[in-house]
Amino acid sequence: MIRKILVANRGEIAVRIVRACSEMGIKSVAIYTDADRHALHVKKADEAYHLGSEPVAGYLNAHNIVNVAVTSGCDALHPGYGFLSENPEIAEICARRGVKFIGPSADVIAQMGDKIQARNAMIAAGIPCVPGSDGNLADVEEARDLANKIGYPVMLKATNGGGGRGIRRCDNEKELLANYDRVISEASKAFGKPEVFLEKCVVNPRHIEVQVLADSHGNAIHLFERDCSIQRRNQKLIEIAPSPQITQEQRDYIGGLAVKACHAVGYENAGTVEFLLDQDNNFFFMEMNTRIQVEHTVTESITGIDLVQEQIRIADGMELRYKQEEVGFRGFAMEFRINAEDPKNGFMPCFGKITRYYAPGGPGVRIDAAMFSGYVVPPYFDSMCAKLTVWALTWEEVVERGRRALNDMLVYGVKTTIPYYQEILKHPDFRNADFNTGFVESHPELVNYVVKVPPELRAAAIAAAIAAHEGI
Repeated sequence: MIRKILVANRGEIAVRIVRACSEMGIKSVAIYTDADRHALHVKKADEAYHLGSEPVAGYLNAHNIVNVAVTSGCDALHPGYGFLSENPEIAEICARRGVKFIGPSADVIAQMGDKIQARNAMIAAGIPCVPGSDGNLADVEEARDLANKIGYPVMLKATNGGGGRGIRRCDNEKELLANYDRVISEASKAFGKPEVFLEKCVVNPRHIEVQVLADSHGNAIHLFERDCSIQRRNQKLIEIAPSPQITQEQRDYIGGLAVKACHAVGYENAGTVEFLLDQDNNFFFMEMNTRIQVEHTVTESITGIDLVQEQIRIADGMELRYKQEEVGFRGFAMEFRINAEDPKNGFMPCFGKITRYYAPGGPGVRIDAAMFSGYVVPPYFDSMCAKLTVWALTWEEVVERGRRALNDMLVYGVKTTIPYYQEILKHPDFRNADFNTGFVESHPELVNYVVKVPPELRAAAIAAAIAAHEGI
């Protein structure tokens, strides 16, 4: 039985894993660098170990992290998302050192992390994929020939990419020639490998992904889909479960495809199979994420299943507690990624001290956060500082609950995406559940909101201005 888990991450996902451990009677161990010395995950865990002064490098040193797990007496390691979560090396090291890795095997992580291998595995399993190259592109000439064959627009993608990076859309040959070397460079810098491939661009699709669970006993189930179409530059902003844009027949179809994908690659633990839904209602496999997702909260809200606890149980060798016919959902859930960014200034990251923070509450409202009043959002990491999840019985009600909860959530000291989401929820297309991945780009006017300043802050600003004027 797993008794102690090292959480190889930081921020809200580290806090989330610590909470799951606490409910299961499992000891948790946090890790941190100097930038996170006063972070919430450090305070919440049963133990915490310092990784050094480099803000990011400490979270990427797989050997050192597994050493901490071993020396602190951990029998398992949870990678969360980001950092090393989809790096086969840490899973390999864990296996060598006798530490259970809470995720799939190193071989499966490597296979699904390589977009060409993943694509070929899905094609072999009979899962529809977007037309594209059979393997990595040899050179720009091959890219040009293939693009002319399948037709523009096309997407150049880093073979080992993820998180929306290493992707460029090309609408014509000129853009393809201009972007080819850029994607090669991005792939080399971000993922350490220069390989790229090419796919037909599905214009303004809906981004639909399916949550799966699979154990070591050959059982695999899906927990329905999430709609991640509201995104900016391939980065998700709002996630919804279930999708208000597909039928029950489509839901059953892609759920079956996701389970088939699990069996095809011998998948174990939690994962997500991502699809694109084109304007002709065709689904195409996009990728498989071999980890817990940021947006797992909406699936938990509609199914009542704790995905992190299920991850731990599966890693401990237990069978799934649920058969497919026993899994149902109720209502709708919506998650907002609260990023420390200024939408009015090109979504520029806005790091600094949170002077005051008020969390929303009430029925159907959940907050996953690592911030608090006085917390300094560091400039070294992703700008997401909290996730707001709301649930309600109907689509109309969840939109209104999201609007109310966003209005209740107050963050002072840094600019956030909260007012921008409020504008999205007002838009008739969103309210009518009629949107796709082009929604944000096609509605630039949504950043023209007016920020409401509380009376006490307005008074303080006026007093400061008067004092400054009198001092001249």
